[in-house]
Amino acid sequence: MAHKINDSCASCGACVADCPMEAISEGDGKYKIDPDKCSDCGACVGSCPTEAISAE
Repeated sequence: MAHKINDSCASCGACVADCPMEAISEGDGKYKIDPDKCSDCGACVGSCPTEAISAE
């Protein structure tokens, strides 16, 4: 199951560089994770300063 970004996202983009699958992109008001590209590796979780990314 893909990780998700919740409403705590500050749109800083810190997670983008850590995603090896290039599954994270800028969305409307917050970043979003493409579930078809996400490998559920969790590399993005530690880079989020607002802890907005979690496995769902």
